[in-house]
Amino acid sequence: MDDFSLSGKERAQLEELVAHTRDARQVLRAYALLWLDDGEAVPEVAHRLRVTRQTVYNWVARFGERADLEVTERAADAVRSGRPPRAAGVIDALIDAVIERDPRDFDYRSTVWTAALLVEYLRDEHHLAVSDDSVRLAIGRLRIRWKRPRHRLALRPATWRQAKGG
Repeated sequence: MDDFSLSGKERAQLEELVAHTRDARQVLRAYALLWLDDGEAVPEVAHRLRVTRQTVYNWVARFGERADLEVTERAADAVRSGRPPRAAGVIDALIDAVIERDPRDFDYRSTVWTAALLVEYLRDEHHLAVSDDSVRLAIGRLRIRWKRPRHRLALRPATWRQAKGG
């Protein structure tokens, strides 16, 4: 890519970005742009960053298309369609805050929380669409134990005859 070059200001801002950002993808893009500006070939940059050549070409094209934005925004990730972000970082705190309370306080006709009821609560109160599995995983991460009924009907205590008057 012989025609790619950065201005001195863009180069300084990209070097600043590499030094101070926490976004690993943005750092990769910044390194790619800096190395291309140094005259390295696209296949070498792609190999070094372990991405395809097409990815490097896409980064350069996107950087050029966003010339009216700040350099940090130009090197940022593109908007992606596809699977929505995970709910793990969001629902854990919400479930933890409500799990000790009675579901009847929220007008549910149950005395205990279930995964399905927590899904309904998150949808109604926080407008979050999550699955039963996401709620179960959050319960596991929070180390909350569901109460399970103990079926001890067939087990007799050692003093059962005394209790029966025998």
